[in-house]
Amino acid sequence: MRLILLTHGGADLVIDEICKVPGLDLVGVFIEDRVTPDRSFTEKIRRSIRYDGVPATITKFLSKVLGRNDSAGGEDPDTVDRTEEAARKHGIEVVHVNDYHDHRSCEMMRDKNADLGIIFGTNIVKETVFSIPRLGSINLHQGLAPYYRGGPPVFWELFNDEKEVGLTVHFVASKVDTGDIVLQKKVPLRYDPAFGTNYEQFLSRFRGSIRTVCAEMVAAAASLIAGGDFSRTVQDISLGKRYRLPVKKEKDEMRRRLAARIANG
Repeated sequence: MRLILLTHGGADLVIDEICKVPGLDLVGVFIEDRVTPDRSFTEKIRRSIRYDGVPATITKFLSKVLGRNDSAGGEDPDTVDRTEEAARKHGIEVVHVNDYHDHRSCEMMRDKNADLGIIFGTNIVKETVFSIPRLGSINLHQGLAPYYRGGPPVFWELFNDEKEVGLTVHFVASKVDTGDIVLQKKVPLRYDPAFGTNYEQFLSRFRGSIRTVCAEMVAAAASLIAGGDFSRTVQDISLGKRYRLPVKKEKDEMRRRLAARIANG
């Protein structure tokens, strides 16, 4: 079965796991270079204040003016480099595109004649893209769908004091994280009080700790689909909700809740 992979980076383990599976042929890795939408300066300031607050916005603005924030808004070059290195190690073509949805990008994806698309760590892709492969595309979502859809990954589970995080491989549909489920599992979530209220650092470490299991699930789901012996579980989206980026007030509430949990042991 011919596969294409769409990613913004961090997909090195996914590539390695797919290439271990007999019968899976990864024929192209498409990396989208524009990872944030074009916004006016005024809109950027408003969004920054909404999500990070005034002091942080001033700090970011001054850092940018002083040239200390060159990588903001783009993909992490390390994760892109690792993805490219993994692809080339296995002899897979890497294609950089500015926007998955422009005409030329879609043409290049169609030229691969893929049976299945893998979406891993991208922005929302439209049906004009995820429907290009013959069987459509699958996505790895770090959340227990349909209960936790959207993102950011793990933030809302920690906010709600969940003891587990779900990992879901599902077919991509027009609405975010609502497609039929192929594979799903849970992993324990236990906050480490050594991080204090620095939940961002904890989340970064936790997400790193589940990279391998996520990659293995993607490869396993693709293998099941290739063999034709798999079930598709339709989601009942009335059971959960779509979460969105937390605003400043919600981030502050996260810190308050963590401080209370740590104090209570």
